Amino acid sequence: MAAADSETDEGIQWAAITGVIATVSVFAIAQGLSYPLLSFILQRQGVSPAMIGLSAAMTPVGFILSSPLIPALARRFGAGRTALTCAALSAVVLALIGWTQNVYLWFPLRFLIGVVTNPLYVLSEIWVIALAPPARRGRVMGVYSTIISAGFAAGPLCLLAVGTEGWPPFLVGISAFVLCGVCLASVLPRLPKVDEAGHQVSVLGFVPLAWLLLFAVVVAAGFEQAALALLPVYGTYHGIAEARMSALLSVMIAGNIAMQVPLGLLAERLTARSVRLVCIATTILGCMLLPLLIETPLIWPMIFVWGAVSYGIYTMSIIELGERFTGSTLIAGNAAFSLMWGVGGISMPPLAGSAMDVLGAGGLPITLGLLCLALALASVVGRGKA
Repeated sequence: MAAADSETDEGIQWAAITGVIATVSVFAIAQGLSYPLLSFILQRQGVSPAMIGLSAAMTPVGFILSSPLIPALARRFGAGRTALTCAALSAVVLALIGWTQNVYLWFPLRFLIGVVTNPLYVLSEIWVIALAPPARRGRVMGVYSTIISAGFAAGPLCLLAVGTEGWPPFLVGISAFVLCGVCLASVLPRLPKVDEAGHQVSVLGFVPLAWLLLFAVVVAAGFEQAALALLPVYGTYHGIAEARMSALLSVMIAGNIAMQVPLGLLAERLTARSVRLVCIATTILGCMLLPLLIETPLIWPMIFVWGAVSYGIYTMSIIELGERFTGSTLIAGNAAFSLMWGVGGISMPPLAGSAMDVLGAGGLPITLGLLCLALALASVVGRGKA
C-alpha cells in the first residue's frame, strides 16, 4: 500500500513538472515572437536602428528592476497568485502594444512587459527546481533549458505562418499568454508552497551567499547576447556572406537546444560544478579557435559545441542553485539570477562591440574569452566559498 502511495505521489510530481514546463514553453514562444515582431513593425515605420535597439532594451530593463520585488510579491500574495496575475497582465500589456503602434508609447509598455513577465518566468523556474527529484535534477533542468530555448526559437517561426502585419501576430502572442495562465492554473494545486518556507531573504541579501553562481549567470547571458548580436558583424570582417552567418547562428542555437539534456545527465554522474568548469573551459577554447576556423568547414561542429557549452554554464548554475537552496532563499536566488541575466545581456554587447571598434574582428573572441577566463579563475579561487 505504501509503495502504491509512493508511486501516486511520484506520478503527481511528474505531472506537476510537466505542467510547469508546458507553462514556460508557451511563455517562451510568446516572448520569442514579440521581439522580432516589434522590430519589424518599427522598421516599416522608418524608425532608426538605434531607436529600435533602445526600444528592445526596455524589456530587459524591466527584468532588472522587477527582480528585487519578486520575493516580496511571492510572500505577500503567494507564488501561484502572483504568477497567474502576471500571465493575465502580460496578455493585457501585449494587447496595448498592438493597439498603440507608437514607438514612444512602446518604451513604457515594453518596460512593463518585462516587469510583468519576469515573475512568471522566475516562479515557474523555482517550481521546476523544487519539484525535480534530487537524483534526476540534472536531466529535468536540462529538459527545462531545452524547452525554453526551443520556445524562443519557435516564436519567430510563428511569424512565418501569420505574418507581421495587423492583429494576427499579436493575437497569437496574447493567446499564448492566456494559455500560459491556463496551463499554470491546471497544476497550481500540485505545486509546492515555496514562498512560505525558510527565513526571508532579499535579492541583495542573496548575493554574498552565491556570488560565483551569479557571476556565471552574467557570463552566460553576456556571451549569448554578444554572440547573437555581433557574430554577423564578425563574419563581415572575414568576408562571409550574411546567409552563411545566419546559418551559423542557427547551428549555434541548435547546439544550445540539443545538448542541455546530455549536459544535465553528465551533471548527475559528476557534479554541476564540475560540468560547469568543463563548459567554461570549452567555451574559452572556442574563443581561441573561432579566428582559426571561421573560414573553414570545421566551424560548423565547433559553433554547435560552442552554443551548447556556453549556455550550459547557465544550466549548471541553475542545477547547483536547486541543490544548495530552498524556500524563500531559492526565490531570492532565482530572482537574482534573472537580474544578473539582464545585467549581462545589456552590458556585454556594447562592451564587445567597442572592443571590435578598437581591435577589429578579434575584439569579439578576445572579449568573450577574457570574460570566461575571469569566471574560470574565480571558480578555481572561490571553490568552496560561494
